[in-house]
This record gives sequence, C-alpha cells and structure tokens, in this order.
Amino acid sequence: MKIKLFWKDDCPKCPEAKALLDGAPNVELYNLNDLDGLSEGAFYGIMATPSIVVCDDGGKEIKAFRGEVPSRSQMAEWIIH
Repeated sequence: MKIKLFWKDDCPKCPEAKALLDGAPNVELYNLNDLDGLSEGAFYGIMATPSIVVCDDGGKEIKAFRGEVPSRSQMAEWIIH
C-alpha cells in the first residue's frame, strides 16, 4: 500500500496534511507546482490540495480524500482497511 500526498506551496492546509503523514510508511509527496507532481496528479484526477490518495501495491486507488485533511482516526481506518 502507498499513500500519495498532493500539495502546493501556497496551500494553507497542506502543512497540516504533511504533518499528519509525517513518519507514516510508504508516503510519496507530490508538489503540484513541479512537472512530475502535476503529471502524477493528472493521473489521479487531482483538482484540489491537499489531496491524499491511498493506493494498493499496483497503484490502483483504494481511498482518497481531496481538498481537506482527514482526522488521524479517519486516516488510520483507511490504512487498516
């Protein structure tokens, strides 16, 4: 399982999302201000920041939270299930 965080430099909620995932295993950060981040974001249909996408090992989206930061309990529930 991988967790992908899509963020932007000027996003007011993005630091909170980064803090939520700090230290979590298999987290990939994608800055949508960079070409690589924008490309990955387009693949997952990211239209708002922060966006957190939980994927299986093949890269298929399992769960996503777009435009807001989930609570720690919500994030834990997604990772467990």
